[in-house]
Amino acid sequence: MNRLFRCVAPLLLTVSLPLAAAPAVSSPAHAQFLPADDLQLRSEKPEQQQLMQVTSYSVVVGSQRPSNQQPIPVTASLLVRLKGKPLSQGATVREVLISFDGESKSLKKPAFDSESKTLTLSYPLSQYRVVMDLLRNDIVYCQFLTYANGHIWADLHTGSVRAR
Repeated sequence: MNRLFRCVAPLLLTVSLPLAAAPAVSSPAHAQFLPADDLQLRSEKPEQQQLMQVTSYSVVVGSQRPSNQQPIPVTASLLVRLKGKPLSQGATVREVLISFDGESKSLKKPAFDSESKTLTLSYPLSQYRVVMDLLRNDIVYCQFLTYANGHIWADLHTGSVRAR
């Protein structure tokens, strides 16, 4: 018995060491949901990651007409407001505002306002139905990454969903 203990004790000690001694992983949480990085834009560790699990959402369809301008412009907006809880280390995001644009040829870049803890995203109007289907049918996460080279990535994604 004593001999068996001497042989097994070092193995048990090694197995019981804390995992903190393992090297840190440099990829961000939810990195598996990022598309292929063919241009090597995300080759470095991100400077910032905001990751939020969406817990509720609301849709706002607005219209405005300022009466003191000529000709009188009428604008209509479509906005989805997401609320949630931050998931990644250091994340403070609490709200995501998604605007949908049906007229512009280019969209505004994703932006995070650390003061209001709000992430602003812009999608083409054609993506509205996709976004709503995600929100209605699955657990949705919103991710925002910034890199030292100026690259910004933002997405909405589900977790891994089992095929039916």
